[in-house]
Amino acid sequence: MSIILALAAAAAVAQAAPAAVPAAPNAAPTAKPAPAKSAPTVAQPTPVSERVAELMALDKRTGKSQAFAIKPGQTLAFGSLLIRMRACETTPEWEQKQTAAFLQIDEVASATSRKRIYSGWMFAESSSLNPLQNPRYDVWVKSCTMTFPATGPDTVVASRPGSGDKSPKRASSAPKSPEPATADASSPR
Repeated sequence: MSIILALAAAAAVAQAAPAAVPAAPNAAPTAKPAPAKSAPTVAQPTPVSERVAELMALDKRTGKSQAFAIKPGQTLAFGSLLIRMRACETTPEWEQKQTAAFLQIDEVASATSRKRIYSGWMFAESSSLNPLQNPRYDVWVKSCTMTFPATGPDTVVASRPGSGDKSPKRASSAPKSPEPATADASSPR
């Protein structure tokens, strides 16, 4: 998911930072290097704190269902449940759709007593993979709102033949194949 984007951003930052070279003990002082140019800003996906997940909750006894929009760190109440979302993730639109949210769900037995009944990732596309198992309540993830940059530092834009690309064509650097022998009409068969 976004782990690849985070690793790519970390690699870009590491490449932009100049490596420190230790000075020789008896070396003459050298001129200070010119200040390094700041690394170009790399567009990142939506920060975790700005993401919004849409959850659904169902009370099986009363038949009441309710949709919730929740941000990471927020807690919402549904019946005797307290639902806290820690994070949510979704894949970019150019990948196979996968959406998940890390939820912690507590059941309130009394004013001073809570019992953790769920803690883990819930997946929207396969809700049976890691469901809340409770005789009274169902909770599931519907979506996670995130944005992704359209292009990144390593984006390659491919042009299609006939797309109006006016750039000069370069000859291939591959070795040329030998010319096929042609048979003259005068040569014997």
